[in-house]
Amino acid sequence: MIYRFPTLASTNDEAALARYTEGDVILARSQTSGRGQRGHRWESEVGQNLTFSLVLEPTFLAPAHQFLLSEAVALGVVDMLDGYGIGAKIKWTNDIYVGDRKLAGILIEHKLQGSSLARTVVGIGLNVNQRDFSSDLPNPVSMVQLRHFEFDLDEVLDRLAEAIMARYEQLRSGDEEQLQQDYHSRLYRLGMLDWYALPSGRRFRGTIMGVRPTGALIIENERRERHEYLFKEVEFTIGAGKPLVEL
Repeated sequence: MIYRFPTLASTNDEAALARYTEGDVILARSQTSGRGQRGHRWESEVGQNLTFSLVLEPTFLAPAHQFLLSEAVALGVVDMLDGYGIGAKIKWTNDIYVGDRKLAGILIEHKLQGSSLARTVVGIGLNVNQRDFSSDLPNPVSMVQLRHFEFDLDEVLDRLAEAIMARYEQLRSGDEEQLQQDYHSRLYRLGMLDWYALPSGRRFRGTIMGVRPTGALIIENERRERHEYLFKEVEFTIGAGKPLVEL
């Protein structure tokens, strides 16, 4: 069921309430405290984009395999975009990019019960009909900018929820190998030599080779040494040019 609100502080916070069950969608025309990965704030023009949360109950999935759920959700988003003629990539872990521009952000929050995932809230911000963005946003893009016509938000939401749930059912059925292959095939910068940054600020050139089922990103540096990085252990550099400090 879709629950619609004119304004919420955060759709993820609302979706965490016990009255919502698996498959429910909490949609807000605007959020006052919408958040993204790494603690960033998600900005969206009122009534022009989709800001919503989807409730899942993946009790079949062990916490150690929770990244597979992130893969399924991200693939659902790019599947939907394919249907509109938009070829998108998944920037690890699960931002959605077209070229070097960000089209959507995904924030997934889990609640554990014992040794199982009891409840998951998937927050998605998708730029749909917004044409102008704040000057302090580094690289946003919207569906309307890519396809040059406005979209029906309800239709996009229905198709997006359907695509995500299809990938979720693929995961539930145990088809993890195909899911991971599909995720790898849509990885942003896969096989491309580019710049990356460590938390220390030091930067290096490397090539993404893949992602482990645990979610660890595999990057091979120019000395052909492979290292694995978890979330927040490495950052992409986009449009920054050659860094001043090299590793």
